[in-house]
Amino acid sequence: MTDHAVKEEYPGHVPVLKIEGRTLPEAWEKSVLAAWEQGARVPTEYDKPGDPPSRDTTMIIVVHEPLAEPRIHRAFPAGLAELEVYRQEVLLGIHDHWIDPDAGKWTYTYHKRLCAYETEGQTIDQVAYMVDRLARDTCTRRANAITWNVALDPPTDDPPCLQRLWGRIITTEQGELVFNFNTHWRSRDAYKAAFMNMFAFTDLQRAMAAALSEKIGKQVAVGRYCDISDSFHIYGSYFSEFEGFLQLIEKRSFEDRTWNTEFAEPFFEEARQRIAAEGK
Repeated sequence: MTDHAVKEEYPGHVPVLKIEGRTLPEAWEKSVLAAWEQGARVPTEYDKPGDPPSRDTTMIIVVHEPLAEPRIHRAFPAGLAELEVYRQEVLLGIHDHWIDPDAGKWTYTYHKRLCAYETEGQTIDQVAYMVDRLARDTCTRRANAITWNVALDPPTDDPPCLQRLWGRIITTEQGELVFNFNTHWRSRDAYKAAFMNMFAFTDLQRAMAAALSEKIGKQVAVGRYCDISDSFHIYGSYFSEFEGFLQLIEKRSFEDRTWNTEFAEPFFEEARQRIAAEGK
């Protein structure tokens, strides 16, 4: 059944799409194009008068070699220094101290929710739990972490988009251990947020695989990364800006649409120095 036929037979259904790619920029690019071409036309609570409806899908993205080069897509709408800052926010919690909802500031960070989740007077490092659980039993399906806080998040204006992490180790026929990693998202700006999210969380996957290798005493390889979004959308408010993304895809080769990490390293170092200066 074609996509057009599905829409006619099941009106009102949000399309469920699955995209696969070898590298991170390849998979992200394909997912954004698929959302643009096949997404349901849905208004959002953020629309201003005259904004076209968003393009919205439920999206499953599989990256088979998440650490393979090239790692960076040139069209993600932020700077390379900002990409390193965001990576450190997720992995190292460099901006956890910005959380201050009473002052109208941030209500959460992913690092704080994942590595210092507060519940019933306890502070729990869920990522450490996932690593410990997998190291203790490589067959477990219980290596899971959540961000949602039912007491805090429903009434806020900016609740977490990321909802859950899940990891699984597979032992190959050759006896190799491979760490597979899933992230589940409530809502996602496909164009303006997803690439940075995926870049940071595939690096978290790398860090967890390294921690597992140390605990188990055997190399644990980074396996496929699976990224699942309930609402993977492109906002109508920036369709004119999005045209630049479409033109880049049309006019440049894939090689000219991406960067290796080596190219980005000077910009990452600039960000590290800036972060260090802020810390002082």
